[in-house]
Amino acid sequence: MSRLERVRIYPVKGLDATELESCEVLDGGTLAGDREFALFDAAVASESDDVDGNPHDNGVFNAKHSDRFHELDTAYDPRTTTLTVETADGERREFDLDDERAAAGAWFSEFFDADLTLRRDASRGFVDRREMGPSVISTATLSAVASWFDDLRVEGARRRLRANLEVSGVPAFWEDRFVGDDAPAFEVGGVRIEGVTPCARCVVPERDPETGEPTPAFRQRFLEKREKTFPEWADEAAFDHFYTLMLIGQVPERDRGATLRVGDAVEVVD
Repeated sequence: MSRLERVRIYPVKGLDATELESCEVLDGGTLAGDREFALFDAAVASESDDVDGNPHDNGVFNAKHSDRFHELDTAYDPRTTTLTVETADGERREFDLDDERAAAGAWFSEFFDADLTLRRDASRGFVDRREMGPSVISTATLSAVASWFDDLRVEGARRRLRANLEVSGVPAFWEDRFVGDDAPAFEVGGVRIEGVTPCARCVVPERDPETGEPTPAFRQRFLEKREKTFPEWADEAAFDHFYTLMLIGQVPERDRGATLRVGDAVEVVD
């Protein structure tokens, strides 16, 4: 049976995931708590910036801008709003992001040697495509990608690709079928998710999530394998290139406010 296998949000953009048993879809269409916080480069951003705009236009600072994000182990407790940060050399800090965001921003500024502020948007978060919704991938897709590279395991692929929703009981690249002409949608526990666009990948998946070291020839091998294994049920015209993997979905307004739960049945619908 196809089911929702995992739900992961990324409370601070660029840092580690928090795995959940359930998650609410916000009125804006994104998942509650996902990229709720983000670091901004003060040289570009200002407090007057409109958070409803594209965060990349406003100076967001994440792992695309520094590979030092991979040196940090982080955990976030949404009940206490506490972010725990541990560096590779063993320094450990805790910040209450309700009350200590300025202190957290100062710590990150020192760590990254940049003038950073930590900002919050609980309405939609600082996801890359703020007018869309959760990202989706299948467990089989992660397994397939892991098989393309020596020493890459499924959890490593999971950490590189950073999807919100993971679906099991379906074939590899299942998520590719939901974009293009006449593409169907799917439901998770009755919550409808429509495909919007395939996710073009950036430099982050090319790096070892533990060390930040680039995997040699990652992009070239990925492109070759992706083209070779591209599924016949997908609409290739909906893909600009083969360095894409993962679906960016959208939850219709009528289903926003609903809760997605691990174990929910996943069904393809028209």
